[in-house]
Amino acid sequence: MATLFFSFGGLFQVSILLVNAIAVLSEDRFLARTVGWGSSTQNEPAFGGGLQDSASVKSKLINLINSVRTLMRIPLIFINALIIVWAVAFG
Repeated sequence: MATLFFSFGGLFQVSILLVNAIAVLSEDRFLARTVGWGSSTQNEPAFGGGLQDSASVKSKLINLINSVRTLMRIPLIFINALIIVWAVAFG
């Protein structure tokens, strides 16, 4: 286990685990209630309003979490399946 962080495969597995952790966060159960980071609390610009450069770190983190949950849902299924097959085949 100590060598997990010192190899390229270990870093890849750790990064996939972190993306998995972000992807499974429930907005209704955890983000909105516990932390107060629901997407409804975020100020979205109106159509054609453009994004502001002075957006807060909180709103950027909310956008990152929502983007990861939206874009990585299907690829994570295949990546996780490949990691499981690799772990079963090669230990």
